[in-house]
Amino acid sequence: MRLAPGIALFVALLFSQLLPSPARAQVVTSGPDSVLVLTSEADTAQQKQFFLSGFKNLGRPGRAALFSAVIPGAGQVYNGAWWKVPIIYATGGVLGYFIIDNNNKYQDFRTALNMRTGRSNQFFQVYDAYFYDPVYGDAVQNGTQNLRVSRDFYRRNRDLTIILSVLAYGMQIAEAYVHGHLREFDVSDNLSLRVQPDVFRTPATNGVTPGLTLTLYTRTK
Repeated sequence: MRLAPGIALFVALLFSQLLPSPARAQVVTSGPDSVLVLTSEADTAQQKQFFLSGFKNLGRPGRAALFSAVIPGAGQVYNGAWWKVPIIYATGGVLGYFIIDNNNKYQDFRTALNMRTGRSNQFFQVYDAYFYDPVYGDAVQNGTQNLRVSRDFYRRNRDLTIILSVLAYGMQIAEAYVHGHLREFDVSDNLSLRVQPDVFRTPATNGVTPGLTLTLYTRTK
């Protein structure tokens, strides 16, 4: 079917209004009172530029801390301290091993205790690994209590190891941040320390007291 030229033009205009157009910054009015309206595309570009400028303004210590927060040890690599990376990951591996080991033992004692006290859905209690144990057995006087003590012991160790892991994670971020500051500190041979006597005013008695002033300065040639 062939459309008339007027109808074809109307359909083309209608589809041009319905289809999405690329977003750009547009000036609503012209003249001294012009208003620049940012569309989604321009707004996204502005946010990206703001993020990049904020990252550049972090400085070396802030970047090192950010890298270590995203990937443990990355801040140390950024600071040039490669030898610290194995220590970080060895510490994480040891803590991870103890978390898994303590959690597995906690789950074993928890299951055995539930079977002993009848809170388990398992019907064949003869498979209880601690049923005939000389320490945790059902015939032992304090067997059930020993199960409960061991369960709480490994649960406490697991939770404590998790807390230590979080602290270790925070410490490697803080170490990267401090090292980033120390790298910018002047430790050249031109540094010198001046010690000289001085007097300081004490606000409590409104008097003065003798003391020493330490001044770190750079010697000029």
